Amino acid sequence: MVQGIIDRFEGKIAVVEIDGGDMMDFPKSALPNGAKVGDMLIIDGDTITISKEGTEKLRKEIDDLMDELFED
Repeated sequence: MVQGIIDRFEGKIAVVEIDGGDMMDFPKSALPNGAKVGDMLIIDGDTITISKEGTEKLRKEIDDLMDELFED
């Protein structure tokens, strides 16, 4: 089992950044419905699920960094 983050979509392909920073391509059809850029995925063999908890944690970290960057 590995974790990854959807980096971008290129046509029918999802480019996913895997744990160590390697990029892997997956068919969009293999992803759960509603998957979007920035979602954290759990990849276990042929099964791919969205980690809602992981996705929320990542989004909060990004929001916090943006707040720091753009402080008055």
